[in-house]
Amino acid sequence: MRIANQSLTLFRWLALSGFLGLLAGCASMSPEECRTANWREQGMRDGQNGQPRSYLEEHREACGKVGVTPDARSYEAGRAIGIKQYCTPANGLEEGRYGHTYRNSCPPELERAFLDRYRAGYRVYEAQRRVENLTSEQRSKQYNLDRAKDDKARDSLRRQLRDLDYSLRRARDDLYYEEQRLRP
Repeated sequence: MRIANQSLTLFRWLALSGFLGLLAGCASMSPEECRTANWREQGMRDGQNGQPRSYLEEHREACGKVGVTPDARSYEAGRAIGIKQYCTPANGLEEGRYGHTYRNSCPPELERAFLDRYRAGYRVYEAQRRVENLTSEQRSKQYNLDRAKDDKARDSLRRQLRDLDYSLRRARDDLYYEEQRLRP
């Protein structure tokens, strides 16, 4: 009985620790980061990660809980440097290919070139996802066909597999086309 109580206590402690960890993970910065922040460097990191200008408000909220007020001027100076590194056409392409969300963070003079490449990369990402989804669906149908018992069900699954095969060929062609469009 004592071991069961200790196990239950340990389980509760771990669950509470995990929950508190999740709550802390929601803050943009930890209390320790707030106390030791170099706001110019923080702004630069946020800019390099494509965080919008409004992200400073999240830092203000997180750090306000421990009595720290961000240095907005230093933060903005650093972010201005970082955002220029983020808002390049090459990075736009990479962000799009990975399916990352664009947070409207680039300044107008950099946004057009960034977005042109971002959209091209995102089209490749979507085409790749379509191929992956159809391939997964095809595997599932094949699995069901291998286990089907009656002829009517097998016939239906074969028709569905033929349709999927056609759709998958088109999706692969679309992916190839989008990848070719990326080449200069």
